[in-house]
Amino acid sequence: MTDKLVAEFKYLFAQATGSSAKFLEYMTYGYMIDNIALLITGTLHERDTRELLERCHPLGWFETLPVLCVATNIEELYNSVLIETPLAAYFKGSLSHQDLDELNIEIVRNTLYKNYLEDFYNFINTHPDFSGTPTQDVMAEVLQFEADRRSINITLNSFGTELTKLERRKLYPEFGKLYPEGSLMLSRAEDVEGVALAVSAVADYKAFFDAVGLSQGSGGLGGMGGGPADGKSLEDMFYQKEMDLSKLVFTRQFTPAVVYAWMKLKEQVSLSEPISLIFKKLISPRKSETLPGSRNALLRTRRRESETSSPFSKLDLGPL
Repeated sequence: MTDKLVAEFKYLFAQATGSSAKFLEYMTYGYMIDNIALLITGTLHERDTRELLERCHPLGWFETLPVLCVATNIEELYNSVLIETPLAAYFKGSLSHQDLDELNIEIVRNTLYKNYLEDFYNFINTHPDFSGTPTQDVMAEVLQFEADRRSINITLNSFGTELTKLERRKLYPEFGKLYPEGSLMLSRAEDVEGVALAVSAVADYKAFFDAVGLSQGSGGLGGMGGGPADGKSLEDMFYQKEMDLSKLVFTRQFTPAVVYAWMKLKEQVSLSEPISLIFKKLISPRKSETLPGSRNALLRTRRRESETSSPFSKLDLGPL
């Protein structure tokens, strides 16, 4: 993301008040999660803290972020996170300092994102300034899609790892078009066809799987609706849906959701070094695996997700 875009967002943030300011603050939490995950990884590998701070995303910066770099071990870092960061509520009751190790870093990340999405969704649905407004209408749909995409990608990328079905289910956001029946089916899925069956109740998702030939009876990767022959992957389908939802937000008026959509669209044309590459410099990358009909999303520049050498490193291909 360019300095210009960051400056523009900060300008809008500075002009916002009340619930609109809180809405924009929620938009920065995803970047904060990335920054904290970066610091955890760096601390585990005893990297220079000043180097880590330089690599943190500017939109995920908060005043007490440098305090986290004072920690000399994971337990101190965990205690600092609970006290010094806006994300403290997402740690409490979900994660302990024993969870902050290299094997669990992607589970930590996905747990934080789950709690964040649920909190954001609850905010736009219950706050009196947004309830029953265009903001609730458009953001509910956007966040439901994001929750579903994360659940699908976590499931697909958990196959072949040590993650149990119960652990996998705990990472699913508890809302969305798939929740609760589809989420339950996803948690029980044992292969790609099981995932396709779980999402078949939602027309858009069923169409995505059909198009890339991942649904039951589709005949492999050469399924109808344009699979690899058209150069489209499952990841491409989700990406296009995200962009379509973002563009639709601009048809509504008097809503801060326009800023959310604007940021999503601008991110695609003005990206800096993706945080996934930053993590590759911190630790030794493992050989990535590519799902049928889906590119390795960790190599896509639009992603803010990291790759680690953990057996769970490919859990999440979805952005935030």
